[in-house]
Amino acid sequence: MERQRHFVLVHGACHGAWCWYKVATLLKSAGHRVTALDMAASGVHPKRVDELQSISDYFEPLMKFMDSLLPEERVILVGHSMGGLCISVAMERFSEKISSAVFASAIMPSPDFSFTSAGEEYARRVGSFMDSQYTFDSGPNNPPTSLLTGVDCMSTRLYQLSPTEDLTLAMLLLRPHPLFRNEATQEKVGVTKEKYGSIPRAYIVCEEDNMTKEDLQRWMIENNPPDEVMVVPGSDHMLMFSKPQETCSCLLEIAKKYF
Repeated sequence: MERQRHFVLVHGACHGAWCWYKVATLLKSAGHRVTALDMAASGVHPKRVDELQSISDYFEPLMKFMDSLLPEERVILVGHSMGGLCISVAMERFSEKISSAVFASAIMPSPDFSFTSAGEEYARRVGSFMDSQYTFDSGPNNPPTSLLTGVDCMSTRLYQLSPTEDLTLAMLLLRPHPLFRNEATQEKVGVTKEKYGSIPRAYIVCEEDNMTKEDLQRWMIENNPPDEVMVVPGSDHMLMFSKPQETCSCLLEIAKKYF
């Protein structure tokens, strides 16, 4: 009998644990443990986005969960999109509790390739977020403090190949995502070769991603080569909705190889 693995699933910006419902069901049906987490002010987490003072507050739920694991427990971290930043911090702090990490169309920093560098390139290539709404602390001349993805942006750049009912679900459940200055964030998410670098990494490329386009994903891979690169053909940015079975197959293959 195949050994049971424990997958920890981390969502991207504006989303929540709910976005993994298809993949979580498939993984559980295959006999594995699954924990899908809400980051702070996301999903059903009780905090509001204006209560978050730093990026550390945002990924605190993942840090608390990792800290709660028994010393002998090892998990497979999966980060989608902005979730790649969250799992990178967990990899640095809890390297002994992680057997492998999976970045799905995700931001993937490294000891030699900072979050600031990745974030600047991401912003340059992605450009406008179309009809998305920004919140400002005290007037529009200050940097925005949060972002809520708009319906046009969602339907054409994230969910264009996903079932319509999943887009409808998302529009009901989205919450604003906190925005923090890159310099301040970099201080919180620095990673080292000794810890972060000791964990096997895999990158899943979403072939038809209109948000983090394939060339940007490949740029991330080239600047920080993982141990494994897998491709989900015909997937939009939300691979867990557009290609759940294929996503699950990738995760199971990675788990088997790097556990």
